[in-house]
Amino acid sequence: MYKPIRVIQVMGTLNLGGAENIVMNLYRAINRKQIQFDFVVHTDDHGAFDDEVRLLGGKIYHAPRYMGANHLQYVKWWKNFFSDHPEYKIIHSHIRSCASIYIPIAKKHGLKTIIHSHSTSNGKGFVSLVKKIMQFPLRYQADYLFACSREAGEWLFGKKAIKKDNFKILYNGIDCDRFRFNEENRLSIRKKYGLEENFVVGHIGRHDPPKNPLFMIEVFSEIFKQNNNARLLQVGQGEMTEQMKQKCRDLGIEQAVVFAGAHNDVEKYYSAMDVFLFPSLWEGFGIVLIEAQANGLMVICSDNIPKMAQISNHFKAISLECDKEKWAEEILQKKYVDRSSSYIDVIKNNYDISKISSGLENIYKSLVE
Repeated sequence: MYKPIRVIQVMGTLNLGGAENIVMNLYRAINRKQIQFDFVVHTDDHGAFDDEVRLLGGKIYHAPRYMGANHLQYVKWWKNFFSDHPEYKIIHSHIRSCASIYIPIAKKHGLKTIIHSHSTSNGKGFVSLVKKIMQFPLRYQADYLFACSREAGEWLFGKKAIKKDNFKILYNGIDCDRFRFNEENRLSIRKKYGLEENFVVGHIGRHDPPKNPLFMIEVFSEIFKQNNNARLLQVGQGEMTEQMKQKCRDLGIEQAVVFAGAHNDVEKYYSAMDVFLFPSLWEGFGIVLIEAQANGLMVICSDNIPKMAQISNHFKAISLECDKEKWAEEILQKKYVDRSSSYIDVIKNNYDISKISSGLENIYKSLVE
């Protein structure tokens, strides 16, 4: 019986994040009789996608988190991993800084190596500088350089590298049918949280600094001043969740903000929203913006988002230099749009996951051949 090509995907975690969702979208859509994903994650915690991965036939391995002081232990783990698992011929890495440690080890064991850029920034401070130094060699180490956008590719690999034949933009695809507007989902989610008669501003994503969550709360506070029937529906969690809740208390709007937590069925939550708010400081792409537009939502986002994320006229980019009043004004002006018109734009702009996964499948096959 023909055995599928097993590709090892390297992640930080298997929780609900941008890169994780993108890889899982590919995993669900790819022909698993020919290509099978297995995962190395840098945590011992149970991830949101762990059960689904195993259900789809994947294996999960737990690497130690790289801390600098455990460098020798980390190197040894990877050497042992490749020695113990000669079945892997391809490694596809979705994390950056410590990838410069295991990519050369993988090549010595005969694997084809792919590094995939999903971002355009490491943030600020000393840790950011360390990451920048560690990730620089990747443009020379990896056999193939992937990115979710031209901006993400240029940021990680440099202007010269993205002109070479081994660079490829891999679109962040979605299951278009899954994210279409659904009236039943809208009614059920709004009833669940008591939002039946409210104007709902929504956000889906991690509560982490790049998402600019405290500014988001400030913008909604201004919206609430002008329309006390407005509610903010937050889907996700992260290191800043408690800070966000405290900010809501400080502004006196805690009763108008719903912290729904992390969910796998996010498509239902898009349908419950009226406007999608996304004021990120930076993004490699922003897959949720494609999902929101597929649902027909009006997207109000920062102008730091790669331009290729705009695939419909349900999209307005605003500078973060504008004050929260300007953001609130734009949102209140755009709160009613036709939810049926932008679904087809996702397909026209080649974000249909079935086509993207088929293309990736062919790449993997060519690497092994």
